[in-house]
Amino acid sequence: MENIVSKFMKDHFDILSLRPPLFYLWNYGIRFEISMPWVDHEDKNNQQQINERTTTLFKSVFNQVDDILLITDIHCEQHDTFLQKRSTKVYQKYIKNKETVRKLQHIVLPNVFIEDEEDGEDYTEMVTHRFVLPCKMSEIRYHSLLKAISYEDFYHPDQILKGFPRHGIDIYFINLTKKMIYHLYDDRGCDVIASDKEDLYLLYESYNEWILDYDREEIDKVFKSNK
Repeated sequence: MENIVSKFMKDHFDILSLRPPLFYLWNYGIRFEISMPWVDHEDKNNQQQINERTTTLFKSVFNQVDDILLITDIHCEQHDTFLQKRSTKVYQKYIKNKETVRKLQHIVLPNVFIEDEEDGEDYTEMVTHRFVLPCKMSEIRYHSLLKAISYEDFYHPDQILKGFPRHGIDIYFINLTKKMIYHLYDDRGCDVIASDKEDLYLLYESYNEWILDYDREEIDKVFKSNK
């Protein structure tokens, strides 16, 4: 199954490593602001905005017929045998059909952040457990899953790695059909990247007001050039 991920990245993303921050690692991407800055996460208006933006962007990137890879990466110590299974909660709770879950594959990779090792951080003692599930949009309870991802930095019943703040998790939705990747990295923001810049124009134009202001100038340069 990792061959599918590796081949896809090699064929369409120039062997880009699947790891955060995707927006800064690839030429064609948009970083969207999801939550309201400086507003409490549980604020009713903030929750409404988080739900609206995450699901609207998701439905703009995926449709019912697209082939999808739902990927969960758990970053933990090499000998941690408990946490490597924690992400199965993603598939047991947010995939509708148990038969679909039977397709789930699990591999262990060298820590995907090894290239970032600095300031005394020893990533060599860490590994990334990668779970990969081929599926369709209709098979995912994506609204609930996106909500759970947005809660990952907070103590909440929907936390996927509840009670284990030292360990990291990243969940990616790869659109094999459109050659696009959706990564809600936390409640603050979401990266959408594409193999072809043209495939991002509709998102750029339709949800321009949602673009993170910090990166807006660089994003505008990409999408306003040669248009």
